[in-house]
Amino acid sequence: MEATGTDEVEKIKSKFMSAWHNMKYSWVLKTKTYFSRNSPVFLLGKCYHFKTEESGELSTDGSNFDKINTEISGNVEEFRRDFISRIWLTYREEFPQIKGSALTTDCGWGCTLRTGQMLLAQGLMLHFLGRAWVWPEALDMDSCDSESWTSSTVRRLTASLEASLTAERDPKVLPRPQRGPTSRDWDGSEMRNEIYHRKIISWFGDSPLAAFGLHQLIEYGKKSGKMAGDWYGPAVVAHILRKAVEEARDPELQGVTVYVAQDCTVYSSDVIDRQCSFLDSGKAGTKAVIILVPVRLGGERTNTDYLEFVKGILSLEYCVGIIGGKPKQSYYFAGFQDDSLIYMDPHYCQSFVDVSIKDFPLESFHCPSPKKMSFKKMDPSCTIGFYCRTVQDFEKASEEITKMLKSSSKEKYPLFTFVKGHSRDYDFASSPLHEENALYSEDEKKRLKRFSTEEFVLL
Repeated sequence: MEATGTDEVEKIKSKFMSAWHNMKYSWVLKTKTYFSRNSPVFLLGKCYHFKTEESGELSTDGSNFDKINTEISGNVEEFRRDFISRIWLTYREEFPQIKGSALTTDCGWGCTLRTGQMLLAQGLMLHFLGRAWVWPEALDMDSCDSESWTSSTVRRLTASLEASLTAERDPKVLPRPQRGPTSRDWDGSEMRNEIYHRKIISWFGDSPLAAFGLHQLIEYGKKSGKMAGDWYGPAVVAHILRKAVEEARDPELQGVTVYVAQDCTVYSSDVIDRQCSFLDSGKAGTKAVIILVPVRLGGERTNTDYLEFVKGILSLEYCVGIIGGKPKQSYYFAGFQDDSLIYMDPHYCQSFVDVSIKDFPLESFHCPSPKKMSFKKMDPSCTIGFYCRTVQDFEKASEEITKMLKSSSKEKYPLFTFVKGHSRDYDFASSPLHEENALYSEDEKKRLKRFSTEEFVLL
C-alpha cells in the first residue's frame, strides 16, 4: 500500500512538472523578431536584402508587409520560406520512456542534444535535398499558427493540472483544429523531395528505434558517463553525433560520415580516409562528410574579435550551423544580421509526434519565426559544422576556411586549423573509423573531461 501511495505521488509530481515545463518553455514564440531594412541577412550561406528607402525595422512574421514595396516583400518571403524550411527540433513531452529512467520528456536538460540534432538535420538536408530546397508549404505556416500553438499550450497546461487533481492517467486535451489536406499537385521531383523531407525528420523521432532520436543519442552518451537528465555540452554532443551516424543502419545513410576535430585541428588525411572508406554495401566509393569542430571563442566570455570569423562561417553555403547558445541555454545558430546572430530555439515544449505513422504532421518540426541574439551574449563554448559532399569539396572548403581563419585572426594562433597528414603523424592517437568497444578513445576522453568543465551550466 505504501509503495502504491508513493507511485501515485510520483505520478502527480510528474504531471505538475510537465505542466510547469509547458508554462515555462511554451511562450517563446510570442515575441516578434525585428530585422533592419538596411543590412543584409545571412542564413546558412544565403544572403537576403530587405533594403528600402525608408529606415526602420521589419518583422519577419508577415505582419507589416503592407508597409513595404512588392519587391522587398518578395525578398522577405524568400527569407521566411528558407528559414521555416529548416528542421526545428525542440523539447518534447509524453514520448516513450527513456531506457534506464522514468523520463518521458527532455524539458530542462536536453536542449544541447536538440541543437545537435538540428545541425545534423541540416547536414542531411544538404546531402539529400540540396541547399536550394525549400518546403513548398512553408508559408502556409502563417502567424495564426504561432498563436494557436500558444492556445494549445494553455489547453495542455489546463488538462495536465486537471488530470493531476483528478488522478487521471492521461490528460484530456481539446483537439486543435486541423487544417484540411493540401490541394496542391506534386510533380515527380517535389514528391521525391517530400519523401526525403519526411524521412529525415523520421530519423530524429522521439522513439527508441529512430537513428538519431533522443533515445539513441542518450544510449551513446552513456558510454561517456552521461545519463538521461544530465547536461550535455557542445563538444560531447559532437562525438555522440559521430557515433550515431557510424552506427546508423539505414542504407540511405551509408553514404554519410562524421568527423570530429581533435584539439581544434582537422587532419586532412583522416577526413579523406573517412570519405574514401568502403561503403557497407561492399562497393568502393566516397562518402559525404560532416565536419564538427568543437571550439572556444574566448575564456569566460566570448571574445568579440571572433565575431567576423563567425559571420564568415555562417556565410558559407556548406556551413550547417553552430551548436552554441548563451550561458545556461543552448541554441542552434544559423545566420546573422549586423552583430546579432539568428538562431532556432529548442526551449519550446511540444507534444510527442509519432513519426512512424503515414503522413504524420510536419508543422511542429518547422519554426514559424526566427530569433536574434547579440553576439556578445554568446557562450564561448560551441561546435561549428560543415558539410562536404566529395573529397574535392573538402579540399576546397579547407582552403577557403583556412584563408578566413588567417584573415580574421588578430593573434598568432587561429581558432582552429587544417593540417596535412593523419593525427597519428603528429603523435596523437587517432580514433578508428569503427569503434566497437567504446564511444571515445582514451585521448578523446581526456579532451572531453577538459571540455566538460567548460560547458554550459545546468538549467
